[in-house]
Formats: sequence, structure tokens, C-alpha cells
Amino acid sequence: MKLIDGKKISEKVLDEIKLSVQNRIKNNLKVPHLAAILVGDDGASKTYVNSKIKACKKVGFKSSLFNFDDSISEIDLINQIEKINKNDDIDGFIVQLPLPKHIDQDNILNMISPAKDVDGFHPNNYGRMTLGLESFIPATPAGIIELIERSEIKTEGKKCLVIGRSQIVGRPISILMSQNKSFGNSTVTVAHSRSKDLKKLCLDSDIIISAIGIPEFIKGNMIKKGTSIIDVGITRVEDLSSPKGYRIVGDVDFKSVSNNVEYITPVPGGVGPMTISMLLKNTLKACKISD
Repeated sequence: MKLIDGKKISEKVLDEIKLSVQNRIKNNLKVPHLAAILVGDDGASKTYVNSKIKACKKVGFKSSLFNFDDSISEIDLINQIEKINKNDDIDGFIVQLPLPKHIDQDNILNMISPAKDVDGFHPNNYGRMTLGLESFIPATPAGIIELIERSEIKTEGKKCLVIGRSQIVGRPISILMSQNKSFGNSTVTVAHSRSKDLKKLCLDSDIIISAIGIPEFIKGNMIKKGTSIIDVGITRVEDLSSPKGYRIVGDVDFKSVSNNVEYITPVPGGVGPMTISMLLKNTLKACKISD
């Protein structure tokens, strides 16, 4: 079993970004600037946005936080987005999800300029990704690809099972893994809540990318020897033996599959750390495009 250390790889990506920023400064080029819009005071959202700001500081990016009350109207939020779209100093920005129920999430995401859409959710970027054209790829799928490439997992001709069909992870990674690129060329199957005989699909797969959010769902008897697993799931489960009263687990029963897998991402410490590093990588890319 080879453990894919997402934390270590993420740090390497951030170091590379930091070096690129230092070189830009030496050459009198613009320092990348990432902005975030946060609506309301949801604790988890605040923590996530703060971790992005901290990462920006670490690599030498400029960062801005636009925090609005959760009573803001949709039209007022759109007006704020349009201001950021027109602000040449800001290279990329994200709208932290979820949004209050009275605001249409799709409308908001569609208002972000595709050139600044470093989350990769705008239809223009999503469509270009689907066509295999240059685009901003959503951070989690981009992180998965980075883990696969840097771990030198062979994907060409392999049977890849993607469990989950969300627009954020499952759908885009299924598209990327099938593309004619160095990290792709897999034969991809997408499984979801309506799929039948999931155990058979797992046993027939060389690579499994799971993003269903069901704790420890995939057991050792569901995979064949030599399978590579990317576990995107992250769930808190009660654990009275832990000082926190819970533990963090993924979609995969790590202990039971460990004897059969060739590569596997741990939870925590696998895919999770890659998300912010890939967001920053997209921001650097946006800055370079605008040079």
C-alpha cells in the first residue's frame, strides 16, 4: 500500500506558487490578488474563508474579504460582484457557498466573470473543461488530478469508477479522467444513488474515486487487489473515545481495504489539503493571463 500524502503534496504546490510570486516581484510583475465574498456568519464558511486568506499570505498573494449580512438582497449581491468584476487589481474571486435560501446560487455564480472564476463553476469554464480546452478547473477535481499525476498513478486504459455525480466533484472528475491527456485516457463509469450492484462495479475497477459522503461505505470485500482509491468523502462520526467526541472518516473503510489497495488517500490528509492549493494555483494562472 502506498499512501498518497495530500498534505505533503499540497505544501509542495504552495511552495511552487510562492516561488512564482517571488519571481514575479523580481520582474516587476503584478502580485496575484484573490478575493472572497462571504454572506452571513456561518462558522464553517468563516473557517474555510480564513484558511484561504491564510494560504494567500503564506505564498505572498494579496487577499480581500467582502463580508455581507445574510439579509443582503440578490440584486445587491450581484451589484457587488459586478464591482469586483470591474476591479482590475483583483485577479480572481470566489463566492463562498452555501448562500442564504433567498438567493439563487446559480444566478450568483453565473455573474462572476469567467476570467476571474477561479472556482471553475461558471458555465463558460465548465463547458471549456468539458471540451478539453484551457479553463479554470474546479479546485477539488484539479486537486485529485494533481495527486494522481504527482503519485504517478497509471490511468491510461484503466477502468475508473467515479462514485457520486455532483457538479462540484463527481461530474467534472469523470470528464477529466476520460479525456485524452496524460492523467486521463481511462474508461470511466459514474455510479450514483440509483446505481445497482455497486459492489460489482467496484470489484471491476482499477481506480475508484469516491465522493458520496457515506462514512466507511467501501469495504475490503468490494475491491480487487491492486486498486487505487481517491477518497473525497469527509464525515464526522461519533467516537466517545476521542477527546473531541468524534473522528473524521472518508467514504472508504481504510482498515479493511488497506491490504488490497496499491494507492490510497487518507482522510483527513488526502484530497482535502489540495483544494485551497489548487484555488491559489488557478488565481496565479488568472494573474498570468492578465499580464
